Amino acid sequence: MSNLTFGIIKPDAVRAGNHGKIVDRILAAGFKVRGMKLIHQSKKQAEGFYAVHAERPFFGELTEFMSSGPCVVLALEKENAVPAWRDLMGATNPAEAADGTLRKEFASSIGENAVHGSDSDENAAIEIAYFFSKLELV
Repeated sequence: MSNLTFGIIKPDAVRAGNHGKIVDRILAAGFKVRGMKLIHQSKKQAEGFYAVHAERPFFGELTEFMSSGPCVVLALEKENAVPAWRDLMGATNPAEAADGTLRKEFASSIGENAVHGSDSDENAAIEIAYFFSKLELV
């Protein structure tokens, strides 16, 4: 188990002005922020990041949404970071997310669900490297 994971505060949450509240919740949950920046992905960058989903029917909608406005990308550290971050995020569908999770509080739909998180240690390393250079991780 790695102590690093990757997260995104998605454009819907940034547009709604909830990114500060989400960062506060991340810190309160015991995560250390090792990298954080506000970015606005191009459609091509979003397609590169989500290339694993290229054949899925939601790919176009997903990449359109993820390039629709600024988002916050995060490298987060905590013991057992991947499952801890996924627990804090909550279920993909905010209607099914547990009380106290980020998606229960800040998401509006399955498609616009406020946050992204890595699903494995391997993907966390790949996703962190997609957005951060070694110099940007402290």
